[in-house]
Amino acid sequence: MAENKTQLNDGDVTEFLNTVEPEQKKADCFAVAAMMEEIIGAPAKMWGAKIIGFGSYDYKYASGRAGTWFLCGFSPRKQNITLYIMAGFDEFEGLLEKLGKHKIGKSCLYIKKLADVDEAILRDLIKKSADHIAETNKSVMG
Repeated sequence: MAENKTQLNDGDVTEFLNTVEPEQKKADCFAVAAMMEEIIGAPAKMWGAKIIGFGSYDYKYASGRAGTWFLCGFSPRKQNITLYIMAGFDEFEGLLEKLGKHKIGKSCLYIKKLADVDEAILRDLIKKSADHIAETNKSVMG
């Protein structure tokens, strides 16, 4: 089995975030990092070159593929800030309706800027997703 391309590493999160442009996106990314660190209770860590993750859990699929992944994370992308909501969105439709301006993928929440969303709803979404993943997988916090 091949390993995940995106691996936990010892990259400097602050150094990476300081490269984000424009300034508003940089400020939003620092705010999202602080929010996720507070919710998860684990420090920000680099996963690959451009993803910041918090906490981790071990998973194993029916296919036998296994690995470790972050409970929640985000990445500043050119078009938006991508937040990784690992539980997906099936159970969170009510929260999404109240969140504000966003788009979603399978487990990705795309926002242009933090001001576009209700931060209390975003915090609730991150917490509920992380709790769900921790309950359904072997959680390895920290």
